[in-house]
Amino acid sequence: MDGHSNNFRHEKCQSYLLFHYETKLGDGFRCFLYFLALAYCFIGLSAITGRFFRSMENVVKHTRTVKERDPCTNAMVVKYKKVWNYAIADIALLAFGTSFPQISLATIDAIRNLGNLYAGGLGPGTLVGSAAFDLFPIHAVCVVVPKAGERKKISDIGVWLVELVWSFWAYIWLYIILEVWTPNVITLAEASLTVLQYGLLLMHAYAQDKRWPYVSLPLTRSERPEDWVPPETGQYRDGNRSHDKYSEMHEIDDKDRNQDIVDIFSIHRNTVICSVSSTTAGHVYEHLPVTYIAESSSEQSHEDMTPEKDNLLSTWKQQFNDAVMLESPDQRKLNNTFLRLAKAFWRLLLAPWRLLFAFVPPYQIAHGWIAFIFSLVFISGIAYIVTKLTDLISCVTGISAYVIAFTALAAGTSWPDLVASKIAAERQLTADSAIANITCRPK
Repeated sequence: MDGHSNNFRHEKCQSYLLFHYETKLGDGFRCFLYFLALAYCFIGLSAITGRFFRSMENVVKHTRTVKERDPCTNAMVVKYKKVWNYAIADIALLAFGTSFPQISLATIDAIRNLGNLYAGGLGPGTLVGSAAFDLFPIHAVCVVVPKAGERKKISDIGVWLVELVWSFWAYIWLYIILEVWTPNVITLAEASLTVLQYGLLLMHAYAQDKRWPYVSLPLTRSERPEDWVPPETGQYRDGNRSHDKYSEMHEIDDKDRNQDIVDIFSIHRNTVICSVSSTTAGHVYEHLPVTYIAESSSEQSHEDMTPEKDNLLSTWKQQFNDAVMLESPDQRKLNNTFLRLAKAFWRLLLAPWRLLFAFVPPYQIAHGWIAFIFSLVFISGIAYIVTKLTDLISCVTGISAYVIAFTALAAGTSWPDLVASKIAAERQLTADSAIANITCRPK
């Protein structure tokens, strides 16, 4: 028995990541290398989060053109309306996207254990551990990030309460399906009901935001800014912004809207004979003849197609140039040589990830949806590598995969949550998105 136990304790892990030669290395050195690779994957997750947030910002600020007849003048007017409701965007896009590493890990772990009596520990451990990480460290970061003397409040307490109640109910529901309904077994009906409740959460949050009678709380709210993310300052601009004429066109348009001017069919501005501006119910309109509206719309879409494509290709090319650039223009202005070297080293460390993520199409295409989807695909790929590394660490060290998932993986995969909440707390004028990203997790 002693001999058998001794041989079992020293049995070498024969699994490997890339090369079979890894099995000939010492267990301690292999464990160090795998943890190092795991940390580098977490750095990649944080790197893709910035691109993901940018694409999501473009998705949320998309507007649609609505043509209506002004009851006062009986003239045709054009009005811009937001496509996305901010409460839904916080839950369905921000919280879902930043939770995608955990969702991917849990999905991969579930697929790998299909047919087994017990579920793997990787998915459940990551979800439980990341919930604790969201509640404590990310809350702390959101409190520290705003500048001194700057106060950011939740503009709609009613929506926040809805999200909070549903978050608590998620834990109660988890206990019901695991211990009361079908102990230690998750059935297809329970899984379907769980997914259905996410849809109910979205509907309830929307109803509260719109103050629907009978299903919303009668709470007052402060006015939320028109833009989901206000126009960015210099420190948040990408290095390729000077090469992005298409983006500049949208920035000028946003600036005009803030000045109560709606620029409609700007390429025909000098040829419009009869246009009158008016403001109704807080919206700005530009009156156009009925026949001219459809005519101008088709001409503009045809004329803008070619230059837009050229500008986007130029922007995409610039992404690759920025990926291999070790020193940004802002770094050259630093007087501290040590700080410049440290930032250059960090950019060198990120260079492989930046070069890989440069394949994500520019966020100006399709209102950011293409970049949004590509970002989620890259996140899923990194999550798959993380699962392989976790299995290897567990195999080499003998530590349970659940313990690794509950600690190291939970913190690492929650890094996009932290980065997104930090960006929201820094750049948004209210605290709604930063808090919704923490309390309302679709995991």
